[in-house]
Amino acid sequence: MPQTADPFLSTAQAGQLLARGVSRHLRSHDFVCVEEVVPTRGLRVDVMALGPKGEVWIVECKSSRADFTSDTKWQGYPEWCDRYFFAVDQEFPVEILPDGTGLILADSYDAEIVRMPDAQTLAPARRKKMHMTFARTAAQRLAALRDPRGGTLGIG
Repeated sequence: MPQTADPFLSTAQAGQLLARGVSRHLRSHDFVCVEEVVPTRGLRVDVMALGPKGEVWIVECKSSRADFTSDTKWQGYPEWCDRYFFAVDQEFPVEILPDGTGLILADSYDAEIVRMPDAQTLAPARRKKMHMTFARTAAQRLAALRDPRGGTLGIG
């Protein structure tokens, strides 16, 4: 059977390709993922993963040294999850990543967890907020796929 070209690969940016590989890999660990989630005003995480026991993981995808050094918003992300990771490709200089964070090596097809970060436990109210944010973001995106002309109806 002839293989068809993947249109996502030709239009996605480097960070989006990493996010796809990360999401695919985390699904193999029974996590479900949503990309580009806003946990609070001013922050947007690349991948938010929800585990089978309700654990919340955040993965920040960095495509280059310049991408990492020019962005400081990631420093506010760990307080919104139980485990925080950076996902990078094989060429990334991993020695510049902060100690205590997780490390995932990824490409557009898959990933591998190389370093597991220490777990921290979200406060119950924050966990509930993150679960609600995850669910609402996923539901809104599904609704937009099913009814692209329906708009958000003022929700968001």
